[in-house]
Amino acid sequence: IIKEYERAVVFRLGRIQADKAKGPGLILILPCIDVFVKVDLRTVTCNIPPQEILTRDSVTTQVDGVVYYRIYSAVSAVANVNDVHQATFLLAQTTLRNVLGTRTLSQILAGREEIAHSIQTLLDDATELWGIRVARVEIKDVRIPVQLQRSMAAEAEATREARAKVLAAEGEMNASKALKSASMVLAESPAALQLRYLQTLATVATEKNSTIVFPLPINMLEGIDGITYDNHKKVPNRA
Repeated sequence: IIKEYERAVVFRLGRIQADKAKGPGLILILPCIDVFVKVDLRTVTCNIPPQEILTRDSVTTQVDGVVYYRIYSAVSAVANVNDVHQATFLLAQTTLRNVLGTRTLSQILAGREEIAHSIQTLLDDATELWGIRVARVEIKDVRIPVQLQRSMAAEAEATREARAKVLAAEGEMNASKALKSASMVLAESPAALQLRYLQTLATVATEKNSTIVFPLPINMLEGIDGITYDNHKKVPNRA
């Protein structure tokens, strides 16, 4: 009896009977003449152990992954390869190393999905003759040396600091432009300057300061100094 997720490849006198698998259900086997092989059609999970990989930019890293595949042709899986699962496992390892060896470390870290899709396409094409259909490939982990991790962290920190300095410089430049525009407007309009002066005095008065400094123009101070000098000359000397 063949289960729903199984198929039986029947050999009669060394030849595959009817050129196709039988099942599910009850099948008839002739003793001493027929030999059958059961094939499981369910999805298989193939864990790829960590692979030592030298990237294109000469960085040594370890990458592991997982491959999901299933047998869609039981006859091909039995007749065209000795051990279909072992063959798929070894092919997945070599394909992973070959594909990642053509990428830089930054490409591997940033483009996992694209790399996994490339590996899936290559595996699917290579295992079609074995009756295998690769459903999905995932890259689980990328391990890099500790020293390289520290270097990458320092580089990222330096990049963030440089970006912050650029933003601060741009902010100062924009503020300077705004102040320049405001000064030009105030210079062209004395009334606007006086209004700004009164607004500043009102703001200072609301802050509960005990001392208020009134800024005065230089020419006004010169005028006051001249008046004081004239009055001093008019005062008679009683001595």
